[in-house]
Amino acid sequence: MTHNDSRTALITGASRGLGRALATELAASGWRLLLTARGEAPLREVAVELGAEALPGDVTDPNHRATLTSRAEELGGVDLLINNASDLGATPLPRLADYPLDLLPGLFDTNVVTPLALSQLLLPGLRNRGGAIINISSDAATGGYEGWGGYGATKAALDQISNVLAAEESAVDVWWVDPGEMRTKMLADAVGSDADDATPPEEVAPVILRLLTDRPTNQRYSIDQLRESVTA
Repeated sequence: MTHNDSRTALITGASRGLGRALATELAASGWRLLLTARGEAPLREVAVELGAEALPGDVTDPNHRATLTSRAEELGGVDLLINNASDLGATPLPRLADYPLDLLPGLFDTNVVTPLALSQLLLPGLRNRGGAIINISSDAATGGYEGWGGYGATKAALDQISNVLAAEESAVDVWWVDPGEMRTKMLADAVGSDADDATPPEEVAPVILRLLTDRPTNQRYSIDQLRESVTA
């Protein structure tokens, strides 16, 4: 990616894990960044480190989404939206037979409704700038993994929303990416132990961001597919 300060990206869930790694990579390439996450202190720490703008808050809150949109419009729109913020749901991961149904609406709100809502709000600017949306999916969206039913269902729904959005928005690139198992707090919470054997998100982020230079077909990609395209 070439250095160009005119490009702006909005990244959700940017205070840690993959969101932080993606922000770090984009900052190194000269992108102007709007970063949001619920944890104000760690988000501001990342923003100071990267020279980015921190807009802490809960993206499931329509008022916070309006704030993000307003700031994006003040900057002339965004070129890239990365919907990375996600909720795991019930932990320890329960079987579907025991899944607490009262938690599902909130889980779908965070992992499905909110990415769509932000996309809707930012699409006018993304269309004008020939921008892109990257939605972070999971292998739980397609695999029958015990305990991952609730979370996986939300990611499967996000995949289909991404699929249709890609078909409907000819002026905007839409990619949805399964980053694989990463060394993150979310994975550690899911498996009930550390995730030290998983891939560091810092190794995953630059592979995902090759989408912005390669501009492949709008579709779902696993991290292995993207790695193969990088080395081909």
